[in-house]
Amino acid sequence: MTQATAPTRTATAVDMSHRQILEALSGLLLGMFVAILSSTVVSNALPRIITDLHGTQSAYTWVVTSTLLATTATTPIWGKLADLTSKKILVQLALVVFVLGSVLAGQAQSTGELIACRVVQGVGAGGLTALAQVIMATMIAPRERGRYSGYLGAVMAVGTIGGPLIGGVIVDTDWLGWRWCFYVGVPFAVLALIVLQKTLHLPVVKRKVTIDWWGATLITAAVSLLLVWITLAGDRYDWISWTSAVMVAGAVLLGALAVRVEQRAAEPMIPPRLFRNRTITLAVVASIAVGVGMFGASVFLGQYFQISRGESPTMAGLMTLPMIGGLLVASTVVGRIITSTGRWKRWLVTGSTLLTAGFALMGSMRADTPYWRLAIFMALIGLGLGMTMQNLVLAVQNTVGTHELGAASSVVAFFRSLGGAVGVSALGALLGHRVTGYLSDGLSRIGVPAPASGGGGALPDVHALPAPIRAVVESAYGHGAGDIFLAAAPFGLLALIAVVLIREVPLRRTTSEPVSAEVERESTVAAGNDAVVIRTGGRD
Repeated sequence: MTQATAPTRTATAVDMSHRQILEALSGLLLGMFVAILSSTVVSNALPRIITDLHGTQSAYTWVVTSTLLATTATTPIWGKLADLTSKKILVQLALVVFVLGSVLAGQAQSTGELIACRVVQGVGAGGLTALAQVIMATMIAPRERGRYSGYLGAVMAVGTIGGPLIGGVIVDTDWLGWRWCFYVGVPFAVLALIVLQKTLHLPVVKRKVTIDWWGATLITAAVSLLLVWITLAGDRYDWISWTSAVMVAGAVLLGALAVRVEQRAAEPMIPPRLFRNRTITLAVVASIAVGVGMFGASVFLGQYFQISRGESPTMAGLMTLPMIGGLLVASTVVGRIITSTGRWKRWLVTGSTLLTAGFALMGSMRADTPYWRLAIFMALIGLGLGMTMQNLVLAVQNTVGTHELGAASSVVAFFRSLGGAVGVSALGALLGHRVTGYLSDGLSRIGVPAPASGGGGALPDVHALPAPIRAVVESAYGHGAGDIFLAAAPFGLLALIAVVLIREVPLRRTTSEPVSAEVERESTVAAGNDAVVIRTGGRD
């Protein structure tokens, strides 16, 4: 029987006290805050940005999708590198890449330049997102991780709350302008670099580094081609056409080649053997569905409040507070409950149920829907996301050994970001299509010819439109926003089905505690087939 640790210490792989863990997490959480801020600070500023740069609805979608795609493609690479080399150096490198992308994005003169710079931001944000989970898993035992995941959830909530508000204020302040939305995160990133250097001290694990570049390239190419098809189909070419057939076939072929390469790679980006574990497979399915909801539907809320309801960017940020409040409450409270009980499945089931209900109810949203009703629906979505996001990662980390924490954690993050990227593209295309139809119908009723570009043209400035046309535009975008939330509801239901099928295994109390026999029977991750030689070379 192993002796209990002292009351002032938490069971960790590196034997750190609660105070030491908090000190180490301070810089990490600051870096995570920067990654979240980078995406949320532009959410309410985006309609103004796209209007100033004369962009279209497709450009609006791709400013978000490009970042998510870069995050998706690089998350497995960061996770794999975390299993092979110094985690401290990696997280600092991610911060540097993020700062570079932010500065370049602030200088963009067209939507094309902005999208390219957002790709660089996404690479850095992918590293921060993946490495935060991996480093936490390295320092903290699964049973205690719920407690500290609550801190991570709180930081996510603050970044998500503060981002839209800061972005709205920046855009509404004449002497700043929207370009400062990209500069505002730079001081936080620099501070995070300094704090990490002083507080994060982990054992340096070194072994021969083999990066699966072919796998990463093929996965990125397959996903990119699929997203380009989803974005342009129905606008540049028909959904059923030779162009569509060639692009879909190309994406499938690249995906098949990626699977083949991953099966043969010595260090695959996404180890196929992980999917023989039932918990990981079901968590991945749920993560895709949660990603669609987290990014896909929610990213258009700012557009809804500004175009359909005529609100300022600052007010649009304030109006999303119910969703963020639900996320904050759920992530912090549920994290502590999971730590005290060791049970997590009931919260995944509850969260997925609330998420599905919230999406379905938001499907009734129109331009004139009472705000108090929308606030309740958004709160349900926030509660659902708070209960599912971090706990899906926690469930996966509880089923793998310490040497595969990076790969397993990044797999969940990868597919959540993939779901978000596909969701933003697909729901953005749906929104453009529906708005075109609603605009055409509405304008014809008042005797005004519909524009040739329909909803796919430049985003309208509703304050500059004549009253009758403004009413039609507000109604069209309001109805279209409701449609995309309704389209997201089945994905919430898919997440619910997946988490119901996950077999709950109580959380381990220490990272050194072996994976339960029940999990071992499900998983075919065999140490004999994947022997790893590890040399501990001191601390960072």
